[in-house]
Amino acid sequence: MDDTDAPLLDVRDLTTEFAHERRGQRRVVRASDGVSFQVGRGEILGLVGESGSGKSVTALSIIRLAPPPARVTSGAVRFEGRDLLALDEQELRRVRGARIGFVFQEPMRALNPVFTVGDQIAEALEAHGLATGRAARARTVELLDSVRIADPERCASDYPHQLSGGMRQRVLIAAAIACEPSLLIADEPTAALDVTIQAGILDLLSAMRQRYGLSLLLITHDLGVVARLADRIAVMYAGRIVEVGTTRDVLTSPRHPYTKGLLASLPGSAPGCRLRAIPGVVPDLAVLPPGCAFAPRCPDRFSPCDERRPDAVAVSPDHAARCFLHGGAA
Repeated sequence: MDDTDAPLLDVRDLTTEFAHERRGQRRVVRASDGVSFQVGRGEILGLVGESGSGKSVTALSIIRLAPPPARVTSGAVRFEGRDLLALDEQELRRVRGARIGFVFQEPMRALNPVFTVGDQIAEALEAHGLATGRAARARTVELLDSVRIADPERCASDYPHQLSGGMRQRVLIAAAIACEPSLLIADEPTAALDVTIQAGILDLLSAMRQRYGLSLLLITHDLGVVARLADRIAVMYAGRIVEVGTTRDVLTSPRHPYTKGLLASLPGSAPGCRLRAIPGVVPDLAVLPPGCAFAPRCPDRFSPCDERRPDAVAVSPDHAARCFLHGGAA
């Protein structure tokens, strides 16, 4: 296969564990459990699931920033032909920020409160040897302008607390694209923003994709966000990918009961009816059931679901689901 035909990001069987002691017993939580997906060049993949499903840990594990005591125990993360899990720290620092940009979930925590936003963007440019001094300042202003911040010259001199939530999110995006990476990972980029600001951020991400030829891994719990932006969707539950396919296939013909439940819970999915919540709660990742993790909440549960974990089954050329309803074997 030619390098140009290979996926930009290829995650294979990624497992990230948290080990801790509780009441004298060692507990192991697999926040990412054999996760596999790909992001093509110029593609937007939406990684969707409830809070606690393992989305953010998976994203942070890709660039080896999962917080302690998290530890990647198996798998491979190939990016631009190299396995990121095999790189030493110095090599990895050349990838983070320069080749992979990251938009963190909470802008107020991601931005340093004692430095101006301009200094923080300029720092990224200087760290990767792209610009210094006045050149870095000028490039910073250009970046703030590119993310549609009014009066970017003034904004560069502001501190994070002086900006609105939407503006802080735009600053994070400007910092993430400062080095013109080929992949942008955005973790809940519209969380805690009102609807009109959300729409502006989504439009901005789409424009960045067109302008810079970005690939985007979009982490969200909001199916409405991925419906608007993503080319493909991967649905995650209890640390595992349970369905993946094109946005059209997943939204119009969901094949996993969990995906169907997420869609049924959206406002407007059944006009005139009350919202339908998925019964039960996400299981404790330290004590998952022996079979399918979704089985205790599943309306289509039958005997194999409680006995063993289903494999992913192709339901069409570009659509797969990890469910015994489609013949998944142990």
